[in-house]
Amino acid sequence: MDKTMKIVLAGEGGQGVQSVAEIIAEAANEEGKQALYIPNFGVEQRGGVSVAYVQISDGNIGAPKFQTGDIVVALSDRAVRRTANYAGPDTTFVYERGIEGIEGELPQKAGRILPIPAIDVAKNEFHPRVFNIIIMGAVIGATGVISLDQAKAAVEKKLGYKFEKQPRLRDLNFKAMERGVELVAEA
Repeated sequence: MDKTMKIVLAGEGGQGVQSVAEIIAEAANEEGKQALYIPNFGVEQRGGVSVAYVQISDGNIGAPKFQTGDIVVALSDRAVRRTANYAGPDTTFVYERGIEGIEGELPQKAGRILPIPAIDVAKNEFHPRVFNIIIMGAVIGATGVISLDQAKAAVEKKLGYKFEKQPRLRDLNFKAMERGVELVAEA
């Protein structure tokens, strides 16, 4: 990676945006890269939009703030509205395909716009609780910023205590992450 990868993740409080960002940053760090994660939340627990900013680089990260993301992921209609200004001509804008009424609000200046059916896939193929892991897989698939193996190791580190109690959750989460990678490839 020659440059710093800038990632914006946004969704409603409780969709796991902050957890996904933290895991991606941890995985990048474990791969020997510089990683910076900045959470932006407050009233999300009462229904607000939660935004996470992540930067990953092989070199130094200059400033914590940035104007344009390399990938922007929006998981709700309000998240689409809140993050559209982070899209530029080289941005991949990923959004939940099931969101209705936002067609006119998608960023016209984004280089690529990828709708993915993460909610449907989570409900129909796995379990609704792995929705955010599918999203993490989509970020990995769209950017290649970290390896899938390192992402799995970071998920293991974060959720291992749950996996010990329910070992089937490990396989469920890892398959959901792999499916997220596939969704981006299909889009």
